[in-house]
Order: sequence, then C-alpha cells, then structure tokens
Amino acid sequence: MLLEDAKKIKKGVELNDEIIFPLETKEDYGRIAAQTAKQVIIQKIREAERTSIIDEYGTKEKEIVGGIVQKVERGNVYVDFNRATGILPAEEQIPGEFFQRGQRIRAYLYSVEDSPRGINLRLSRAHPKFIEKLFATETPEIQNGIVEIKSTAREAGARSKIAVFSNDEHIDPIGSCIGQKGTRVNTITQELGGEKIDIIPWSEDPKVFVANSISPAKVISIELDEKEHKATIEVANDQLSLAIGKGGQNVRLAAKLTGWRIDIKGDEKMIEEEVEEKK
Repeated sequence: MLLEDAKKIKKGVELNDEIIFPLETKEDYGRIAAQTAKQVIIQKIREAERTSIIDEYGTKEKEIVGGIVQKVERGNVYVDFNRATGILPAEEQIPGEFFQRGQRIRAYLYSVEDSPRGINLRLSRAHPKFIEKLFATETPEIQNGIVEIKSTAREAGARSKIAVFSNDEHIDPIGSCIGQKGTRVNTITQELGGEKIDIIPWSEDPKVFVANSISPAKVISIELDEKEHKATIEVANDQLSLAIGKGGQNVRLAAKLTGWRIDIKGDEKMIEEEVEEKK
C-alpha cells in the first residue's frame, strides 16, 4: 500500500507501520469463490477417479477381463466394466460372433489408453494371446509354470496351433492342456465358437519343431535351409492334402508358429512307383 493511501485511513502513519482496516467486498464475491472452489474440487475428484481407473485396469492389461455388453454400434461392441467402458472393434471379434445388449462376454485387454475423452479399454477376442490366456485359466500346470506355451498361431474362428513345453519330464504338456476327457480344451473351444485347436509339442530342435508343426500330417523327411530360413517337408502322397490343409491353412499356421517358410511335397519315390505300375 502506498504511504499516501495509508494516511487517508490512519493519520500519522509512517513507513513500515502496520494498520488494520476492513476490506470492501462485492456482493457476489462469496458466490464466485464458492463456485470456483466447487469446480476445483470436482476437477480434483475427476482426476483422482481417472488415476484410480488407470491404476486398476493397468494391472489387468494383457489379461482376460469380463464385462456386460452395453451396446453394439457399427459393428463395434461396447462393454461395461462398471467404472470404465471397453470397446471390442469389429476387426478384433471372432468371425461369425453376434452380441446382444446385456450379454456377459470375456475378452483380452490389450491396451489401456488415457485420452482427452476418457479412459479407453481396447479389447480383442481374435488376438493370439486371448487363446493363450484361456489355456492359462483352464490349466493349473501353466499357471504354476510347469507347462509353457512357447508360440501360438491363430486364424480366429477357424483354427489355431499352440506349441507347448513341459519343464517337468514327468508332466505331459499336451495332456495337461487337453484335460481329462478333453474337458479343458473343449471349454476353450466352446468359448471360441467351435474354433479347432491343434496342440503340438515344442522342441528347441528346429527340425523336430517344424515337423511337429504340420500335425496331424505325418512327415517322411525334412530339410532345412538355414540361410533362407526355409524348410522343405516330404510327406506321403495320401498325407499331402492334410499337411497343406484347406486353402493352405495348416501349412500357413505352421509357418506362423515356427517362424520358418515351409514347402510341402509328396513322396517322390512313391510317385515314381505309381508311374511304373501304370506302365
């Protein structure tokens, strides 16, 4: 306060003196202050709620979550998780699936996004990790680390291949995943709408692993080209269509599963013998 203004309030005041006087307030000062305080409190509550949701669902990221279908709009399914809403895009759904409002569904939470419009929970039922997490849920041996899923290849709604390995030689990894009388794998197949699942043994030997990958076809021989990362597999002629699969699906999934380019050919010797017989 200027000394000149201070002297108008109290005569004889000097520099550095203290004076006490009433403040003049506008009539609406209290109302404005209250509104400002209210807005600040609301904003802080929203920020705290936002942080809480991110913390809660951040721990569930890369896991399976369950919710209720809120609505289906333009092919996208919106799922209610009480404190947040998830979106299951059309491209992340299993082909042929249909959802209704109020239906309970499970999906793989692959991303938690904090955007200006709110928290977005990105869901998938077509992701290869979804089938891995389903097996982990149904198989105690996977939960406790005895059995591992080493790789997965999937064409959602049609067929999948998973390669499994046991850290205990006394535990059968394939039997563990299948379950008694097929109970475990059947539960997963039902969740996926009848999707066919091939469970094969993983091996650190690429020849063995690639040969296993084209199951249920039986292999006669296999040659690996390390430089081209290419495998040439020979099968009996009556196994050729089985090895390749409908539309090339079996060999395509095997290539995805192993990371090797795979060529399938019939038994050349058998072909030659058939030609000789015809002569």
